[in-house]
Amino acid sequence: MEISLKGRVAIVTGSSQGIGRAIAEALAASGASVVINSHQNGERLDRVAKEMTEQGFQVKSVVADVSQRVGCQRLLDAAMEFSDSIDILVNNAGGLVKRVPVAEFDEAHFEKVIDSNLRSAFLMSHVVISQMKKQGSGKIIHLSSQAAHDGGGPGSAAYSASKGGIWTFTKSLAKELGPEGIHVNCIAPGFIANTVFHDTFTPKETHENVIGMIPLRRHGQSEDVAGVALFLASNLSDYITGQTLEVNGGLYML
Repeated sequence: MEISLKGRVAIVTGSSQGIGRAIAEALAASGASVVINSHQNGERLDRVAKEMTEQGFQVKSVVADVSQRVGCQRLLDAAMEFSDSIDILVNNAGGLVKRVPVAEFDEAHFEKVIDSNLRSAFLMSHVVISQMKKQGSGKIIHLSSQAAHDGGGPGSAAYSASKGGIWTFTKSLAKELGPEGIHVNCIAPGFIANTVFHDTFTPKETHENVIGMIPLRRHGQSEDVAGVALFLASNLSDYITGQTLEVNGGLYML
């Protein structure tokens, strides 16, 4: 069965690399017109957009801070240049920022993590909801984390809490928007290799040791997450809402 998103318009926040880029490419390869986004690295984002365009994909790149409403609106405006609809929103922007024990971190660190991971998802969802309600349809996909369930590694309390917030936000928003024909679901990745997150914050020995803890005996890849996002963005998931799909090779089982 081939998944077709032809004629649909998508926004993927935080999509200049890693999981976000893989999701944007999967949606575009299935026919969607995609707005990709980065907060800071416009040069890299433009390079990604060029590479995707050369593959025949319909893509626009927007440098914007989605923890601010004005940045979210810029992404929606770019999406509406493709069409008069916004069909898919993937809230992928976010990150750990740095590992800081609760006893040592300050309010500025806490606010940065919450803004990046949780506030951005609230604001971006808020901005697209009015248009999705007019259409009577839409797919919103949040990115949480295994850390939302198990608390994450050392010094990641703020990150884990923000991702737990995404998990419960998904349920609340699904209840709110279900009667409007809008689906809201979530993906919680486990250990996904070759990402800035683990390359920056996870010791190399942990990369090696974790494989023995994963029932499928391999690290996850960004494409593993992208495939689930594609499913949730498609008609194949039309009777699924308010759910979090765990993509972790069995490392954590609910």
